[in-house]
Amino acid sequence: MSDLLTLLEVGGPVAALGGAAYARAKHPRVYWPTVGLPISTARLLGTYGSVMEACGLTVAPSRLRVLAVKATTRREVRPVPPRRGIIRPTSTGLRLRLRLAPGQEPADVAASAERLRHAWGVHAVYVTTVKPGVVELRLVGFDVLRNVRMPRKAAAELLKVPVALREDATPFVRDYRTIPHQLTLGATLSGKSMYLRHLITGLARQSVALVGIDCKRGVELAPFASRLSALATDPDEAAELLPVLIKEMEDRYDLIKARQGIAPGTPDEEITSDIWGLPDSERPVPIVLFVDEVAELFLVATKKDEERRDEMVTQLIRLAQLGRAAGIYLEVCGQRFGAELGKGATMLRAQLTGRVCHRVNDEASAKMALGDIAPEAVLAACAIAPELPGLAVAGDTSGGWSRVRTPYLSLGDAAGICREAAHLVPDLPALKPFQPYVPVRLVESSAPAVNPRPVTD
Repeated sequence: MSDLLTLLEVGGPVAALGGAAYARAKHPRVYWPTVGLPISTARLLGTYGSVMEACGLTVAPSRLRVLAVKATTRREVRPVPPRRGIIRPTSTGLRLRLRLAPGQEPADVAASAERLRHAWGVHAVYVTTVKPGVVELRLVGFDVLRNVRMPRKAAAELLKVPVALREDATPFVRDYRTIPHQLTLGATLSGKSMYLRHLITGLARQSVALVGIDCKRGVELAPFASRLSALATDPDEAAELLPVLIKEMEDRYDLIKARQGIAPGTPDEEITSDIWGLPDSERPVPIVLFVDEVAELFLVATKKDEERRDEMVTQLIRLAQLGRAAGIYLEVCGQRFGAELGKGATMLRAQLTGRVCHRVNDEASAKMALGDIAPEAVLAACAIAPELPGLAVAGDTSGGWSRVRTPYLSLGDAAGICREAAHLVPDLPALKPFQPYVPVRLVESSAPAVNPRPVTD
């Protein structure tokens, strides 16, 4: 009996420590709420003042505070840290707000994020400004990009698709109303196609027209043909499709101008400059154009091909410059995209506000996507390992950027979602000639287990 008690006394803690170490390495989403969260919370509460002082985030106390401390106690008057708010645990970390002391700024806290991470034993610390004088610390307990799980609250809205997870455990939402056009770059097997699948399946459930130009003979977009309003699989078909989209855009501008025929009694709120100001009954359906392997539209072999290329590039630039007000949005994908493609490439890229760069084969490709945003974003894109497909650096021309990763979605599941949403394909007569052919799926009926016998008198 004594041997059993000794075994339990020694082996119990060892087994608990071993189980905690295994859960932390293999199942961090189980380890964090059970072990990591209590330990990190205790560290934060117990060392908050000393850590803030070590990071230089404290200020000298006011004279009134000094007099009050000396009058009531004999304690030493210590520097004052930022006032801490309520600690709010999450499934991936902690959140708390800090009210900055006079003379401090959010950049001071952001510069100490790495020190706070080590002091409190978490994976990462991110700082965001809530309002003047108040910042929010988001502590992430583990690497959420290693095994991506989208938050349940990341619900899609019209032209808003939660397509990936940021490194701070918040969803990365592709919002076409805010960022109408985007450039997505990535080498082979970098996860660019997975990113495209999530975009298409997210938009497939919405009242949106999806148009595709896939110059890889349709191997990327053909599985989603049941939900596409139009599909071009080579440069010749793209040269026929783009003028139709230009004509559709011009017709929508005529509709907007007709609405702007301002009558004397027209209320100010009914005057609009885009389709979103039109009444629901008059508003045309939004169109999202996916261009996969955009470099194929620029490559030429003969003089005739060069004329066709110049015409297509001009039409793409017109769609990028004028399409937003008409409800036409561009999603341009490729492996490289720079001035060496030919005339008009740089002008087109300048119109693509959003930038997503997956793993690329050289630094020059990363600079094409992110070089005009921030040098740090280029370095982050070049550091993506081949063992992490789907990992990318997402940014926009405002200068902000972050690391994101898309969850896994099989091609069969994505195609099934598009088939289920096939009834949402809008009626656009101009695109009918380009609508892809979808063969009817025959349902095989199983043979009866017992052969029927006729009933006789």
